[in-house]
Amino acid sequence: MSDILILALRWAHVLGACVLIGTGAGIAFFMLMAHRTGDARVIAAVARVVVIADMLFTASAVVVQPITGLALAYGLGWPLDTPWLLLSVALYLLIGAFWLPVLWMQARMRDLAAAAVASGNPLPPAYYRLYRWWFAFGFPAFGAILAIVWLMLARPAL
Repeated sequence: MSDILILALRWAHVLGACVLIGTGAGIAFFMLMAHRTGDARVIAAVARVVVIADMLFTASAVVVQPITGLALAYGLGWPLDTPWLLLSVALYLLIGAFWLPVLWMQARMRDLAAAAVASGNPLPPAYYRLYRWWFAFGFPAFGAILAIVWLMLARPAL
């Protein structure tokens, strides 16, 4: 594999990681700030944009990362059973196990907030339960992505 192709793959892989981390952090911040208002209109509007951003940016990066990662491993001659690489993949799957339910939770919180606005009622208890789960799911996922970045940079002998 040519040096230019390796450089392009690295660039795409790092950019994908930046999108995952940046979008995740941004979504978490905006959802948290909207939630803190307690205003169903604000929550519905922010959650509507958050769901779009997650589907557009995060989902795109989720697809790009394994493709560029596998291509880099092949191009650089790294065996796929290298321990740090296997751990990275396991953590990536763990993140996915938290992210997929979060997508549903965000859409459901959006719908509950919109329904509260439409009916003139306060946010229902189901919204608050979902928010607590959504908040809790962010910690292991964010920790895992930081661990992956470290593994990619350090490539430790495990």
